Amino acid sequence: MKTLKNIRIEVMQSLESKVESFMDQFLIPVEKIWQPTDFLPDLTKDNWQEDVKELRELAKELPYDFWVCLVGDTITEEALPTYESWLMDVEGVNQVEGKGNIWSKWVRQWTGEENRHGDVLNKYLYLSGRVNMREVEITTHHLINDGFDIGTDRDPYKNFIYTSFQELATYISHNRVAKLAREYGNKALSKMCRVISGDEMRHHQAYCTFVDEIFKVDPSNMMIAFKDMMVNKIIMPAHFLRESGQGIGQAFEDFSMSAQRIGVYTAQDYVDIMRKLIDKWDIPNIEGLNEEAEKARDYLMKLPARMERIGQRMKISQDITKFKWVLEPKLV
Repeated sequence: MKTLKNIRIEVMQSLESKVESFMDQFLIPVEKIWQPTDFLPDLTKDNWQEDVKELRELAKELPYDFWVCLVGDTITEEALPTYESWLMDVEGVNQVEGKGNIWSKWVRQWTGEENRHGDVLNKYLYLSGRVNMREVEITTHHLINDGFDIGTDRDPYKNFIYTSFQELATYISHNRVAKLAREYGNKALSKMCRVISGDEMRHHQAYCTFVDEIFKVDPSNMMIAFKDMMVNKIIMPAHFLRESGQGIGQAFEDFSMSAQRIGVYTAQDYVDIMRKLIDKWDIPNIEGLNEEAEKARDYLMKLPARMERIGQRMKISQDITKFKWVLEPKLV
């Protein structure tokens, strides 16, 4: 009798022939995609000081909570080594034999695209003069050192549910930051964050496609995996943020309050993402489910409304927390 693990590996192997076309559809060749220097002052130009001065002047107009969110987004983007190493260990992803299978090729190329996000944001923060870069670097160092458990184990089904959710959440966050930057007259930063959000949306669509393909061949186990991830909740990397002198995760609640106060990412967004995934995968109309999977579907269909009621009772603190990451305007 086949184990669930063996079934998942067989499904992953059966999808390998499609992954190459998915890469062409959802990833952009290196020579054609944007690079961080496209959005930053060119320090080889004679007037580079003027460009940096303009960047810093515009940065002064952005509010405190905005900087907290931008720093948090940057740090979570820079924890990329953890994400890559996690995905490389997923069942069905083989980077050892020969040059590795097509799934490992996907992970590497996805990582290459994601790597640019942390690069460009980090350089922007450095040039802005609005943040304590050493404290930012300490938090990033801790996040990579600490690692984190996102509740997926090596299960590809759960990992693709997670990445489908997380990529859409990061799209929302970067897109909202882009809109806020534009409202404050910072068009360059707005454009930078908007192109990052565009990458996140492409990646979200890719992982959603992987899940959709698995639903076609193993609907019951995919449905149960979806339910399990929602029961345990999606744990974002930001849950593990800490500043110097803190324990793991101690900075998350205050960071979350900043994001909710300024509308970058809220409890309602979590609910909206659940609804979008349920619609995306047409959960009400999936056929061929066993009894356990039918119960999982029933749970999933009722969950967004229940989570929405809980979110409506949440109180958002209006007291701005001072982070070591962000400098007071008078110090700039």
